[in-house]
Amino acid sequence: MTTLLPAFAGCNTIYGAGMLELGMTLSMEQLVIDNDIIRMTKSAMKGVPVTDETLGVASIQKVGIGNNFLAHKETRNNISIVSDPELIDRDMFGDWEAAGSKDLATVAHEKVLDIMKNHVVKAIDSDLLADMQAVVDKADAAFRSNM
Repeated sequence: MTTLLPAFAGCNTIYGAGMLELGMTLSMEQLVIDNDIIRMTKSAMKGVPVTDETLGVASIQKVGIGNNFLAHKETRNNISIVSDPELIDRDMFGDWEAAGSKDLATVAHEKVLDIMKNHVVKAIDSDLLADMQAVVDKADAAFRSNM
């Protein structure tokens, strides 16, 4: 799911989360991956804080212009400011490998299993539930009168 550029262009509807094969198939794993991407996109839409720290001024000064400041701790600490994924692993390859080398599909499947096992659905407010039931009752009555 590509959401960042359309979001920057002003789109405010993200469609198709979890869908595969042009919407013919829904994947719970794809849904949690897409949720991660949507969350990161929403975070990026809030903007990027611009300070000496987030620009890495100290790191750049330390290594000098034209040299590699990407490996500095300050730079690594700032990498998740705009988008802090839950599922996508941004660890270095060796760290990822030492942690079990789980690919994104495996991590997403584990998240789905965790949600299915532990998620507790919040009850619908009784006033809202009554309003919803009134709409259903009205539609049922209209349907039955047209039979």
